[in-house]
Amino acid sequence: MRTIAEAGVHGVSNQVIELLAGEVVANAVLHGPPDGEIRVEVRIDGEAVRVSVTDESPDRPRVLHPAPTAASGRGMALVAALSTAWGIERREPGGKTVWFTVDPEAER
Repeated sequence: MRTIAEAGVHGVSNQVIELLAGEVVANAVLHGPPDGEIRVEVRIDGEAVRVSVTDESPDRPRVLHPAPTAASGRGMALVAALSTAWGIERREPGGKTVWFTVDPEAER
C-alpha cells in the first residue's frame, strides 16, 4: 500500500484500501486452488484507487450476513459496505477477477 500513500492517498482511505485488499486476497487464498496463481493489480485513476485480485477459481464470492458470533464470513460484506464500487469479472478459461474502487473524494 506504499504505492497508494506515495500517490497521496492517506488516512482513512488508505486504511480502507488496505483492509479491503487484505479481505479479497484472503478469499483468493482460502477459496482458490491450492497451487493456483493470484495476481493483484492496483491502479490509481485521478483520486480513485482500483484494486483487482485475480485467481484461478471459478467460484464467485458472495456477500454473507453471518451471525454476530460467527468466526468468519464478513469479508465481502466489508467490501460492499466500504468501497465506492465493486464487482466480479469472469476470466477464460477459468477463474475470476474481484475488484473494488475507493474514491477518497467521495468521503468528503
